[in-house]
Amino acid sequence: MAVTTTLPRRVAGVFGRRPLFGALGALVVLVAFAEVALGPVRLGPVDLFSVLIGNGEPGPTAILLQIRLPRMVLGLAVGMGLALSGCALQGVLRNPLADPGLIGVTAGAAVGAVTVIVLGNFFIGELPAFVRPYALPLGAFVGSILVTGFVFTFASRSGGTNVAMLILAGVAVNAIAGALIGAMVYISDDQQLRDLTFWSMGSIASGNWMSVAVTSVVAVASGLFLLRMGRTLDLFQLGERAAFHAGVDIERQKRRIALLTALSVGAVTAAAGPIGFIGLVAPHMARLIVGPAHRHVLPAAALIGGALILGADLGVRLAVPPSEPPIGLATSMIGGPFFLWLLMRRMNRGGGNA
Repeated sequence: MAVTTTLPRRVAGVFGRRPLFGALGALVVLVAFAEVALGPVRLGPVDLFSVLIGNGEPGPTAILLQIRLPRMVLGLAVGMGLALSGCALQGVLRNPLADPGLIGVTAGAAVGAVTVIVLGNFFIGELPAFVRPYALPLGAFVGSILVTGFVFTFASRSGGTNVAMLILAGVAVNAIAGALIGAMVYISDDQQLRDLTFWSMGSIASGNWMSVAVTSVVAVASGLFLLRMGRTLDLFQLGERAAFHAGVDIERQKRRIALLTALSVGAVTAAAGPIGFIGLVAPHMARLIVGPAHRHVLPAAALIGGALILGADLGVRLAVPPSEPPIGLATSMIGGPFFLWLLMRRMNRGGGNA
């Protein structure tokens, strides 16, 4: 079951949840503003306003419209997509330690994207012209959907899905995916190896408007459907039998969540590389703030995920300018200790099962 606490209930009872969501929204706006304003070249409010109304100088205009604004939008899409996917998986699996990487979705997307990077020269030319610019996100999506379909099929027994088998299948898929990526690294040339190295660490620095548009459309569309599944995920917490008797089509909803998760994770992984722990950390932070009900946790997790990605990206950009460490390093530094804290908390509570 999901980790709960009495603190959010007391806070919500005194202040209501609207101020909490207002504070989260304000935090996202503040971090988004800092993302476009701060950097080696700082842009003040006057500079930003002048660019937005079309009267900006060439330098600030290029920095804002071609570098920082697409980077900010991509960061929001990545953070919200990963957070909503992690929250939905934790709900449907009834496992508070689940995230898209646990069952191999992220690994499958990574294999698809790496295949396009290394072997794309052999088949991209055969694709229709309108598909070629989207080969990387398409490869990531195909990889994520194949892995998602495999692990859910593998774990399906007697008309149901065995959660333990699903997680074990994900562990095996992650190992296989690691071997496949290692093989791709072995056969890659110098340029491909350089691209793979930076891509595998996660970054939103290479975001351009085309990749931002594709990623945002897929992540937002998937996220809107996931946001509507709060009641279903709450019923799953009562157990599959209780959810079935409450009118939930168990297997259909599992397949729907799996497809939406594969879409979202595939798109954001193709654009930004594998970024870990956001899908794990954001839902738990949301539960600590707004309580356990998924109709509140889902939107709160989306806002927190966007703020975490933008905050991590801002931190790595300002840490040692003008160089930019990969954002995946920052999210791992945040998520690793948080994950250990969750494990210690469950051990102290005497919880034997994840």
